Amino acid sequence: MKWGLRLSILVFAGACSQPQELEIEIVRSTAQGDRLQKVEITKTESEGTEWSLFPDSTFQEIKGFGGAFTESTAHLWTKLRSDLQQELIQAYFSDTAAAYNMARTHINSSDFSLESYDYLNGDTSLASFSLARDEDDIIPMIKAAQALEPELRLIASPWTAPPFMKDNQAWFGGKLKPEYYTMWADYFVKYHQSMGEHGIIPWAYTVENEPLGNDANWESMHYSPQEMATFVKENLAPAFSDAGIKTNIMVYDQNRGEELEEWADILLTDSALKPLIYGTAVHWYTSTYDWFPESLEHTHHLAPEKAIVHTEACVDAEVPHWQDDAWYWKKEATDWGYDWAKEEDKYLHPKYVPVYRYARDIIGAMNSWVEGWVDWNMLLDPGGGPNHARNWCVAPVLADTLKQELYYTPLYDVMRHFSAYIPAGSKRILHGKLPQNVMALTVQRPDGKIAAVLLNTGEESTTLRIKINDKARSVSLPGASLQTLILK
Repeated sequence: MKWGLRLSILVFAGACSQPQELEIEIVRSTAQGDRLQKVEITKTESEGTEWSLFPDSTFQEIKGFGGAFTESTAHLWTKLRSDLQQELIQAYFSDTAAAYNMARTHINSSDFSLESYDYLNGDTSLASFSLARDEDDIIPMIKAAQALEPELRLIASPWTAPPFMKDNQAWFGGKLKPEYYTMWADYFVKYHQSMGEHGIIPWAYTVENEPLGNDANWESMHYSPQEMATFVKENLAPAFSDAGIKTNIMVYDQNRGEELEEWADILLTDSALKPLIYGTAVHWYTSTYDWFPESLEHTHHLAPEKAIVHTEACVDAEVPHWQDDAWYWKKEATDWGYDWAKEEDKYLHPKYVPVYRYARDIIGAMNSWVEGWVDWNMLLDPGGGPNHARNWCVAPVLADTLKQELYYTPLYDVMRHFSAYIPAGSKRILHGKLPQNVMALTVQRPDGKIAAVLLNTGEESTTLRIKINDKARSVSLPGASLQTLILK
């Protein structure tokens, strides 16, 4: 079946008839307390800044949105009553809620695990490989999500190989020894096959989470771009091929900015590597406000046929604020860089509004060719854990397992403003210039409707006169608000 609504741009000369009214549905969240509130347009106004959308000018296809099945998240999920377990899965994966269709999980432990672990039980061969540890929590949670979203695109990422394979013999830091490249590639194969036995087929793998490291604060393993390219070309891709595994491989998997450009310049110009990879994975931790569009544009133009997927983001270095919706709309949050960034980089890490950081980054990144946006932990406790590395963070949903309560923070609303209304297969479309403090992501969905997500970070309300061809409608955007518009 052919999808898409063919709309032509009509140019009028001289006087013309009054434009027909657009049909618009609005869902709005505001700092004043609206949370995914359906809004009725009660009157038609002619004033406002004219803002045109151009459905015939299309860009990348959107693959979707999601979050991560970490051991911390899944462990908390298992501690909930069965009805709350199902409620959370419904909230994230049901078509009537957030409708997540992408997700990520970790191979071996990550910082959001209860402790450091691998799948070999102390063995230095692969003979004892077992996912028994994940069978207690991560795998059941993924299976529950798959029951609602059978086409779930799962990305699996290792934070580290087992210590015996590394030059520092440790969980944190160090490099994979060249003599273990083959075994480590076979480890990926074992993981894929073992997950398959549970009915879970990862859609993609990243070679390494944050290959530039994290100053050895938690599980990590370092690569240079040349080493990563060699591992994929000579070990990982051949191992998948020999095992008959058809999956996607993504490289890099760390922050945007100058480092992304440096890696892209090497990896995406390697003619032997390019046919073996799906694209580049990126994170957001270089700044609390800048999404580094130049580095994303640079990466895209080096290899336009290769995808860019955002695989991790969170409000880091913060203990969550429980049942305090207002905090998530205030400029009070700080990140790791607020205290620890180099002096010359401090300007990238000011205090910020958590809701704005999420919405701004998704809009900015997707307007710069990112095709999928995956959040970090889907569930954490009121202390920002559990986390064996004491790396506290915030999740869109929090769980008090002692009281058996769930708190859906405004960050959950932000994700839903995008994920619930922009299905896989949507295509980003061109839009006109917006007033200061307003950002927008505009897409045409497979059903032919247009979805526009608009963020107004200003204090004052602004009105847009939205035009598509010969139809128009004025819409008011309150100050400090996020709204999703569905235009028919």
